[in-house]
Amino acid sequence: MDTITATVAGGRAELVPEPGRTGAWTLYVEGVEQSHVDLAEPARLAFDYVRRVAAVLDAAGKRGEPLRVLHLGGGAMTLPRYVAHTRPGSTQRVVEVDGALADFVRTRLPLPKGVEVTVDDARAALAGLAPGTWDVAVGDVYNGAAMPPHVATTGFATELRRVLTPGGIYLANVTDLPPLAFGRRFAATLREAFGEIAVLGEPGMLRGRRAGNLVVAAGRGAGRLAGDGRDVLKGPALAGFTAGAGPFVD
Repeated sequence: MDTITATVAGGRAELVPEPGRTGAWTLYVEGVEQSHVDLAEPARLAFDYVRRVAAVLDAAGKRGEPLRVLHLGGGAMTLPRYVAHTRPGSTQRVVEVDGALADFVRTRLPLPKGVEVTVDDARAALAGLAPGTWDVAVGDVYNGAAMPPHVATTGFATELRRVLTPGGIYLANVTDLPPLAFGRRFAATLREAFGEIAVLGEPGMLRGRRAGNLVVAAGRGAGRLAGDGRDVLKGPALAGFTAGAGPFVD
């Protein structure tokens, strides 16, 4: 199949087919790789950080049982498709600020049942949500390669915690460069708002030697859900990671 293009708020969007795999696509916006989707195999996840988020989702609640999942940032809706496939009957809402992008993706890559899409700013959307209604929130909000400042503060995190259930978990994708100044402060921000956090990533990145993606899990039980190993920071190792990093505030 040929590449499909559209003009969206963020610029030029492209859905590029994966060679040799019918129904597998990569979404680019202004040449930046955003998401990968395999419609035939929704559990096939191409990006490392997405697999890390999925592993925590798998550990949340009883395996296979429905969850209520709030997705802040949609892209090609990779994780909503994954949750619908692995946890049938889940209630999911995607908040995507770029309405043209959301329409482009939904038209070309139809969504499974149970996924509702709201066109809104992530922080503005939280104000209209009832408290204690979501089991998991997944944050992947970016302008290009940068997380907007208003979704990286203690104020935003506190508002997000309000809409989660008492045992709810927030999973945030963080892109960063060595020495991970942003990632360390973002982790400190979520620790300030949620108390318990864990940071997941490729070991070389966790040591501040490589650029890439971190996943920060926040909420009661975050450390348990994140698991153990060289690709998880919690406890004393996490304290070293955030040492000297002050939280972002409004």
